[in-house]
Amino acid sequence: MGQDVSGTRTTPEQTRAFSKALLRDLRALERMLSDGLIESGVRRTGVEQEMFLVNEGWRPTPAALEVLERLDGPFGTELALFNLEANVEPHLLEGGCLGDLEARLEAVVGEVREAARQVGAEVVLTGILPTLSKSDVSLANRTPMSRYKALDAALSAMRNGAPYKLRIEGADELNMEHDSVMLESCNTSFQVHLQVDPEDFAPVYNIAQLVTAPVMAAAVNSPLLFGKHLWHETRIALFQQSIDTRSGSVHMRDLAPRVRFGESWIRDSIVELFQEDIARFRVLLTREVDEDPFEVLDAGGAPALQALQLNNSTVYRWNRPCYGVTDGKPHVRIECRVLPSGPTIRDEVANAAFWIGAVLGARAKYGDIADRIPFEDAKANFLAAARHGLKAGFRWLDGRVIGAQELILEEMLPLARSGLEGAGVSRSEIDRYLGVVRDRVEARLTGARWMLNSMQEMDQQSTRAEWLTALTAGMVVRQKSGDPVHLWSLAHLEEGGEGRLSYLRVEQFMTTSLFTVHEDELVDMVAFLMDRNQIRHVLVEDDGHSLVGIVSYRSVLRLTAEGFDRSTQPIPAAKEIMERDPVSVGPETRTMDAIDLMRQHRVSTLPVVSDGKLVGIVSERDFLPIAYDLLDERLRGE
Repeated sequence: MGQDVSGTRTTPEQTRAFSKALLRDLRALERMLSDGLIESGVRRTGVEQEMFLVNEGWRPTPAALEVLERLDGPFGTELALFNLEANVEPHLLEGGCLGDLEARLEAVVGEVREAARQVGAEVVLTGILPTLSKSDVSLANRTPMSRYKALDAALSAMRNGAPYKLRIEGADELNMEHDSVMLESCNTSFQVHLQVDPEDFAPVYNIAQLVTAPVMAAAVNSPLLFGKHLWHETRIALFQQSIDTRSGSVHMRDLAPRVRFGESWIRDSIVELFQEDIARFRVLLTREVDEDPFEVLDAGGAPALQALQLNNSTVYRWNRPCYGVTDGKPHVRIECRVLPSGPTIRDEVANAAFWIGAVLGARAKYGDIADRIPFEDAKANFLAAARHGLKAGFRWLDGRVIGAQELILEEMLPLARSGLEGAGVSRSEIDRYLGVVRDRVEARLTGARWMLNSMQEMDQQSTRAEWLTALTAGMVVRQKSGDPVHLWSLAHLEEGGEGRLSYLRVEQFMTTSLFTVHEDELVDMVAFLMDRNQIRHVLVEDDGHSLVGIVSYRSVLRLTAEGFDRSTQPIPAAKEIMERDPVSVGPETRTMDAIDLMRQHRVSTLPVVSDGKLVGIVSERDFLPIAYDLLDERLRGE
């Protein structure tokens, strides 16, 4: 997505011209492979570091452009203004490359931290930011660049304007709709690239697919989304659904999602993957292509394959095939997109070492695995790892069933060691980084587990908003220490800090499990709901779930006090006693503003409305923890 694309709607003529260039690039790549023009015998690795920006209240802040103005280097934008990316230059896979990579990442992230500090922001390395809320993923936070506008418009057009539907089931359940591609911005990853010999690409790619499950099980770091406990690596489900261009029907065609693990093992070359993607998916974005790859080849050069690279950037395989040119030489590589950002840079480099070593070691030991395990089992392993982390069970080669922890410790780590040794990586570096993975797996303390353990520790002492804030703050403090996650102490409430109060929003406190009635419902039903659920207010909505009124406990009592006789009078409907057009707030309203509104209008409850629809309710009782904190701060000040 770093290429220039038009922010205007693509015309049929532009699409046809781009498709022609795309097919020409594919033929050029085939020629390069057959003529032996792709670099071989060289192993390089590179990484892309994505990160969140947060404010003093530990909530996402749209400060990316301000931060980038203060930076000069391998930094770039992402879809949302609260995300940034750093592209670290490739390293030859040899000697002390892993330590060099860690040092370079520390320097790069350090530069971002310093630039962020100058605008009152902080950097967080995590797969999904715990304090992220639904109102943060609005178009107001989309980076104002043509390529992101074009991506959103193209995906929306392919969905015929239908909303994105997100449904993820874990310990909790998340079921929601969204109107733009901004849901994708909830994810940040640590993407690892491995250059592969072109003649060996197919078996190495298959191995990469196979080993991704146990590697991810050891690296999970995204268990929470919008405050709900879902998968250990929720990014997997979230990303697939946030970029899904399919629309449902009674008779569902067998359509592949643009974000996917794949459909089968490959047999021939990297071209097989590009051909499948071109055949399965319509062109999403176009650009003006000013290169004829055959002319470049005839002149002895290395073509950029502009159309192929842009199209490849819009098809999101978890292990993505890539073409590139380094030092004037074309190469092919595999980009692992599964690994989450964080918990620390050392953890990330350890995860990269594990994946790279496992790919190379398993290739040497297992050979071609296409006939030893059904592809469906490898895919099921991938999803099991995302759901359960180290508690996942796998169906492995030759029908063997084994748990993730046992497989990693007894088989995958020794394979990773042999793979890195074979590539010429120094033994001290192998010991350091694979040791981090081993200790993490033995202790069963992944980044996801640290978050969940911290959450459980704080859950009985606080509100959800408070422990999400403390979790994020605690994460940043521990990331700066550099200690890998299995050595971290649990987060505690005090880490959220006093400044968090002014940044809290209604959506972090509101109740979304609502008891409502239709305006034509009898008052008896209102009274029943109040008595059954021990509530003092019942919201009234119409058939479209729009708020039309609110009935208070006092209104029901007043009806009785005025001498209502049900034996002689018809029972009134809710609309006859409800307060029409009650004062309401949006989910993005700051809590302090909501409290002020309650005081101004002398109400104890506020309905929460988004886009005209009733989404929640918040009451004085929900804000009691804030009142306690404010009182505590004032008493301490005295």
